[in-house]
Amino acid sequence: MPELHELSALEQWDALHRGEVGPLDLVRHYLDRIERVDGDAVPDDERLGAFTAIDREGAEARASGLGDLVPRTAALWGLPFADKDLVARAGVLTRYGSKLFRDNVPTRSDDLALVMDRAGGVSLGKTATPEFGMYGYTTSLIGPPTRNPWDRSRGSGGSSGGAAAAVAARLLPFAPASDGGGSIRIPAAACGLVGVKPSRGLVPSASGIDKLAGLPVAGPIARTVADAAFLLDRMIERRRGRIDHRFTLRAPDVDDGPLLGHAIRGEGRFQLAVLNGTPWDTAYDIRIDDGAQAAVDRAVETLAGMGHGIEEIGLRDAEVYPDAFRTIWQASAAGIPARTPEQLALLEPITRILVERGRALSAETLLDTLAVLARFEQSVIAQFAAYDAVITPSLARAPIPIGSYDLESPERNFEQQVLDAPHTSFVNVTGLPAITVPVHHVAGVGPEGIPAGVQLIGRPGGEAALFAIAAQLERRFHWAERVPAIGR
Repeated sequence: MPELHELSALEQWDALHRGEVGPLDLVRHYLDRIERVDGDAVPDDERLGAFTAIDREGAEARASGLGDLVPRTAALWGLPFADKDLVARAGVLTRYGSKLFRDNVPTRSDDLALVMDRAGGVSLGKTATPEFGMYGYTTSLIGPPTRNPWDRSRGSGGSSGGAAAAVAARLLPFAPASDGGGSIRIPAAACGLVGVKPSRGLVPSASGIDKLAGLPVAGPIARTVADAAFLLDRMIERRRGRIDHRFTLRAPDVDDGPLLGHAIRGEGRFQLAVLNGTPWDTAYDIRIDDGAQAAVDRAVETLAGMGHGIEEIGLRDAEVYPDAFRTIWQASAAGIPARTPEQLALLEPITRILVERGRALSAETLLDTLAVLARFEQSVIAQFAAYDAVITPSLARAPIPIGSYDLESPERNFEQQVLDAPHTSFVNVTGLPAITVPVHHVAGVGPEGIPAGVQLIGRPGGEAALFAIAAQLERRFHWAERVPAIGR
């Protein structure tokens, strides 16, 4: 009989509802695994670095009394997860990846944490993120770097790197995460997982609509397409096929998830396009390495063999994108709550520079930039309108070794992030949905090889088609059967 962590999230949910395992047993199983792999007793140079805080006492207390708190009909009843360290949870250390909040214990929980609670999930603690989620890698001054479970000399990507590392190492069945420029898809791809960046506004508790340029949204990281759809349906808080913003005691049954249905059935023939080039080609020398290209070639050959229509397209009107996105990246740091010299000194060097540059931007510059990005969004949506999904590499190159990012120069650091993932940030700007799925494994990179995936970008609100296509690929490649040694 497989161990609990070897089961998919849906299989664990089924075991809970059949009474084969109780919430407390499942929670303790994962807490014990975390302690062995990533606990405080593990030396920093050996730790996975996936978690920044573990709330054993709180998790065990909730799991033991879960039946009195949430009905068994709740959609995620008894399933463990962890909050990204950008999501406040009352009573749990929440540091936003920064020394500025090193002792911060919130008294109120953010909406996304409450959504997961209402669905019956049990939070085990906090997953690692870079300072304020600003970067596409996961290192910070508050703890050890987050290592890639496939090759611990390399990073796990970011900014949801802790979540991805934990799921890949079977320390969590799945994880809610957030994505403002690739922060779900980059680490999911680096760790051989499924990661979904939903359409802007789809997840009410983290819609992106209230943020600068509408970039950051919440979505799932999971081992399988069905598990990702299962979690996303619950993050949306659907009830009888509609989004329900009210607190309800009776959560939806698992069969009520419309996206899960598409992920399970995996039906349909679709019109697809392969994107040639990136929005950054006029700014940097973008190179797609052999492993990343092999992933695209393998996916395209497989999809074509299934009868999907496939053609190649370029990307017009992209020359305005690099400067505009770079400006928004700087502007997004302006709201970091560091005002005094003492507070600014607690920030990492690059973050401090970005805060200063962001605050120096004029309102006129910011408005002009937002207008440029709005026109770019309209252009891209029009160019992609004829296709159910547009295919790109998830990452342009394998995750680079820990310690490789320039932590002093914002310009060089930004360039490195773009060279890693030149196809992700423009999806946030356009508000389109996207999913990354592993389709290839590159041998000879690290002791176990490294996964490589493809990104599927959908139409506005086109998550259903993305899940169906991803499910078809999953059936061909069986990627969930491949597990890093640390996860066994």
